[in-house]
Amino acid sequence: MKFSRIFLNRLQNQADVADTVVVIDVLRSFTTAAVALANGAAAIYPVEGVAAAQVLAGRIAGARSVGAVGGGDPVPGFDFGNSPAALLPVDLRGQPVVMSTAAGVRGLQRYRQARRLYAASLVCARATAEAIRAAGAEEVCFVITGEWVDRDGDEDIACADYIEALLCGQPVETDVFAERVRNSDFGRRFTAGTWPNLPLADLDLCAEVDRFDFAMPVLHDGEHLVIR
Repeated sequence: MKFSRIFLNRLQNQADVADTVVVIDVLRSFTTAAVALANGAAAIYPVEGVAAAQVLAGRIAGARSVGAVGGGDPVPGFDFGNSPAALLPVDLRGQPVVMSTAAGVRGLQRYRQARRLYAASLVCARATAEAIRAAGAEEVCFVITGEWVDRDGDEDIACADYIEALLCGQPVETDVFAERVRNSDFGRRFTAGTWPNLPLADLDLCAEVDRFDFAMPVLHDGEHLVIR
């Protein structure tokens, strides 16, 4: 199995990837998505752009909207912000969820033509590795969405390192990867306590390695992407 990595927010030309793509957003999009699925969401529709997400949410009966703008603030008018801890007690059984975020969702849309596409975070990393292995992937590309000019993105790089180590059969110490999430540039913003929409409870949840036992494959539903 061959591995490669792409950093979504770097400016250089980025090659298209045809086989298996794993888009990683640990803080917080795909941790929030995992919580939604664990709480019974029927499907998650990742939509790039707030306006497009609002339109789709209005078209799908019973849809709930989840999202945040760059920096992590909730989208005005959405049912929920991009906060996995806030979503944890919410019963979403049978309800579709429309999600729009600044990084993870954009990564899925960028690589929507991949043969196999996954949304991933640390809470479902082992299950993601198992799904990739079971599908017989030959090449796996990790898309790091959390690196920006003011953020090292190590929370996502740590998740990629963990999944790759599992796929290679290497020994792993999960605490190491959890600490990298906490100590990343963005992780430290949660611990600082000065960002009201970046609660410590979110960081704690995002750093729970393998909390969930399911992967999040991304499929096509007509013109839309969907995670089930």
